[in-house]
Amino acid sequence: MNWKNTIVTASVTAAMLMGSLTTAALTGQVSAAAADQTKAEVIWGVNLRTSPTTSAKVIRMVSKGETVTVLEQSGSDWYKIKDSANRTGYISSSSKYTQPVNQDTTAENKGTGNGSSSSNSDISNANNGSAVKGSAAVEKVIAAGMKYMGTPYKYAADRNSTSVFDCSSFVRRAFIDGLGITLPADSRQQGEYVKKKGQVTTNWKNLKRGDLMYFMSYKGTSASAYKGINKSKATITHTGIYLGNGKILHTYSNAGGGVTISDIAGKHWEYRFLYGGSAL
Repeated sequence: MNWKNTIVTASVTAAMLMGSLTTAALTGQVSAAAADQTKAEVIWGVNLRTSPTTSAKVIRMVSKGETVTVLEQSGSDWYKIKDSANRTGYISSSSKYTQPVNQDTTAENKGTGNGSSSSNSDISNANNGSAVKGSAAVEKVIAAGMKYMGTPYKYAADRNSTSVFDCSSFVRRAFIDGLGITLPADSRQQGEYVKKKGQVTTNWKNLKRGDLMYFMSYKGTSASAYKGINKSKATITHTGIYLGNGKILHTYSNAGGGVTISDIAGKHWEYRFLYGGSAL
């Protein structure tokens, strides 16, 4: 294990609570690790800002599960980082928000180490059902989708395009890039595919990270606009990838930012939700 490439978080916090590690020692270890451009996983959504202060402009929210590169420690409370879309900014250095990504484990997940559970040989190059199962597969799909953040929206986009997306072509591309799995072409067919794969839920709060979400047509921003609708007979008009913590990775308009992350609770996304489940 390469300890230079590890930012100490939970274990360091425990040591500090026990009085065996000083703040100065902690800063030194983090700075040394950051100098080697350590990878860190975001474990709680955190704002990426233009400078190391809470009054600075928010570039975007970095979502749970995204892997970022820590470039350096900035003072005692901030990291300068590069996100998955290669944007540079500052996030809080609190261990509430990030945890280290072990570089040896990362190598194994890329198929360069000795581990076999998530190596490239486990990933299907076609729809033969042999793709990696579980959280490793989910994170590959999400990481693949996150790299397209901000990509413009286009209704009925070409299924092979990566310069523009509609909702279903984006989800489809995330699975192709992440796992080599080609989902059906549109959201309705994808919804049927998910239903056939296994159990689905009509309560979005029961979804797991990486599940696909399906929605009916937009009828307004209030919950009352969707009352009395038999959702079991409603037509799917939108899809996206559930990130956990009440957030969805999707695309629906250029006004909405193209590929983006949206909150679900209390929004029309919550009221329009039909069902969701895993495509894996």
